[in-house]
Amino acid sequence: MKQDDHIDEAALECLIPAFYDRVRADADIGPLFNAAVHDWPDHLERLVAFWSSVMLTSGRYKGSPMAAHLKHKDAITPAMFDRWLQIWADTTNELLTPSAATALQAKAARIAESLQLSLFFRLGDPGRQAA
Repeated sequence: MKQDDHIDEAALECLIPAFYDRVRADADIGPLFNAAVHDWPDHLERLVAFWSSVMLTSGRYKGSPMAAHLKHKDAITPAMFDRWLQIWADTTNELLTPSAATALQAKAARIAESLQLSLFFRLGDPGRQAA
């Protein structure tokens, strides 16, 4: 897919399923995703819409990533975000041009940080802090 630096719907429609195939097969985070997602085709379509909204400002995604993650808060650890980001980096580097991969990786890192702060950081709770 490394044709040009342009991120478009077609690139996302190729990237997202390839990425989540790797996530689902991963020993560290695959079990969480496989237990949480019951309709993978629908979930992948929703994730393409999410990344389209984030990267292309398409407005296609209607939902709340935070609410989705909060449902699984007890099963999610900070290390899982690191693993997700590593698989994301590997997949984007493989399938996209360097500048497109870098843009998607930077956005993913900001989103992961925001989710982690919401899931793990609590003011006045010194026992649980963001990683």
